[in-house]
Amino acid sequence: MADSARDVVITGIGVVSPLGIGRSAFWSSIAEGRSGVKKVELLPFVGTPGCIGGEISDFNDTTAKKEHLKDLRKSLKVMCREIQLGVASAIQAMTDAGLAPGAVQPERIGVDFGANLMSSPPDVLIGAAIKALSDRSGERRFDYDKWGDVGMSGMEPLWLLRYLPNMPGCHIGIALDARGPNNSITHDEASGGLVVAEAANIIRRNRADVMITGVTGTRLHPVKACQYTKWDVLADGPAESRVRPFDQNRIGEVVAEASCTLILEAREHAEARGASILGTVLGCGASSVADAQGNADEAQAVHQAALMAIRNAGLTPDAIGHVNASGSGHPHRDQFEAAGIARTFGDRGNAIPVTALKSYMGSSGSGAGLCEIAASVLALQHKLVPQTLNFSTPDAAAPLNVVHGEHLQTDNGIFLKTSVTRMGQASAVVISV
Repeated sequence: MADSARDVVITGIGVVSPLGIGRSAFWSSIAEGRSGVKKVELLPFVGTPGCIGGEISDFNDTTAKKEHLKDLRKSLKVMCREIQLGVASAIQAMTDAGLAPGAVQPERIGVDFGANLMSSPPDVLIGAAIKALSDRSGERRFDYDKWGDVGMSGMEPLWLLRYLPNMPGCHIGIALDARGPNNSITHDEASGGLVVAEAANIIRRNRADVMITGVTGTRLHPVKACQYTKWDVLADGPAESRVRPFDQNRIGEVVAEASCTLILEAREHAEARGASILGTVLGCGASSVADAQGNADEAQAVHQAALMAIRNAGLTPDAIGHVNASGSGHPHRDQFEAAGIARTFGDRGNAIPVTALKSYMGSSGSGAGLCEIAASVLALQHKLVPQTLNFSTPDAAAPLNVVHGEHLQTDNGIFLKTSVTRMGQASAVVISV
């Protein structure tokens, strides 16, 4: 990648997050060390301890129609909230990049978007489900035979289109007249790094000049919260200090929602139109490690993805200025990621500065990775590595140099972003600013 004839640069950022909507509001929250984790007020019951989460409280039906998606009002009925967040961040990013409608030949601009598998709110299904109940042994039970006959007729005709994970890319392509390559990635936390890798390679292969590269995701949802209660540990306690990545006293994750889009562009194309260049994608890597029984090895997955990204960038680990980690505050998974980072950097493993941005926003699955990349890109504009919130006690089992207390001054503009899922899928990206 490093010696590719087509350098790939970042020219725009769009963010819809618990820290604010738009890159200015987003950066202000990080600069001030302000958490976006709070009592959930806008969304209906989400099933989290104390109804605490990373909610985008200023994105609602009214602001979507009148501000963020005002030109797409007729399409909102077939967009669930996750899709709306993704489309809004993409429109923002194009504006931030200075790309007006028609500025790029439609066939030379594409979309690569990551999303979680999407879930319908339970209340949407209740009416149809009731129609499919039958009396069995004196009890009212769901009858699968009746569902096909009478239950499905109670569903909205376009119900399915509201929850397909490829629909963010579909709506974005239509709204922004992007007729180039279009793909969707559904690899949860690893999606951010994977969409950057794929979009960058599309540009390097000269299939496009501009790629709308983004993610959207939520775990702030009653169905998702139930899933994660079974799979992982959700933290309790005061809202602002619940998320404690890599801290010895971390107690679990906080679920959230978020979307971020980066405009990736061929350097010569960006320079020809006088665009501001925010960063350069130097290298990407991906890995998935699990045994025959499906038991994930997150540490090895992180190590392999990180090493691949660094090598593809034409660098050695010594060139990296800081690591932007996936750290979520999970009691065990933070330890696994720390081991992967340490393995990658060897003797420097407990010295390289590490930041974990979920301490500000919580865990949104697919929506997290590019928000975290955006945070490091914006911080490095000010020669800073963002501090990790709520870190006070180092963990001997995860011996990392976690930036905390205040932002760290730096002259090294190269960083590594790592992301990993509980299934052992990892992605990594090296970016210079």
